[in-house]
Amino acid sequence: MSEMTSKPTAQHPSDLVLLRRVRDRIDRDYAQPLDVEALARDVHMSAGHLSRQFRIAYGESPYSYLMTRRIERAMALLRRGDLSVTEVCFAVGCSSLGTFSTRFTELVGVPPSVYRRDQVGDVEGIPACVAKQVTRPIRNREA
Repeated sequence: MSEMTSKPTAQHPSDLVLLRRVRDRIDRDYAQPLDVEALARDVHMSAGHLSRQFRIAYGESPYSYLMTRRIERAMALLRRGDLSVTEVCFAVGCSSLGTFSTRFTELVGVPPSVYRRDQVGDVEGIPACVAKQVTRPIRNREA
């Protein structure tokens, strides 16, 4: 890219429709086994093209977006306090407790066990839509 060229953008409105379809599938099926290749196949794109276009449109890779959705859901389950960290890990679609804990800590700032201990019941009486917003994980680069 030359110095005169601005940040790349998605060129085709049809690409944006497909990218929304991918994002909606991640939002809906976050607990299912999802990978970029399968998501790309579903919208008839290569995995590389999907990843590039998704990052342009949403500011992060499909995998990163998926993990953020999983961590958001994990935060809600941990606040309830009735599931162990391991149960929450598998309930949100992660297959590795180590990867889940590492990613959770990166996004939330504390390990899931500490979050569970400190947050149980912390949002009682707050409407779910408000609780979701105030407890949303913030990526380190956004902080």
